[in-house]
Amino acid sequence: MADARPRFITPDGFARVRSEYERLFAVERPKLVETISWAASNGDRSENGDYIYGRKRLREVDRRLSHLARIM
Repeated sequence: MADARPRFITPDGFARVRSEYERLFAVERPKLVETISWAASNGDRSENGDYIYGRKRLREVDRRLSHLARIM
């Protein structure tokens, strides 16, 4: 991967990437963590749709955040 060609990004593209990163990190991720925490406190997690969906969505958001951080 060290021999990969560099990928350039325009200032406008960087602003869009940073904007998405900040929105996911500051808005969406905290809401998901709060929902997961609430759902986990309800008891049985194996049949708790809010918990299962929340964990899945949190993994997707974290994966996207990691990707955006590599781009920046």
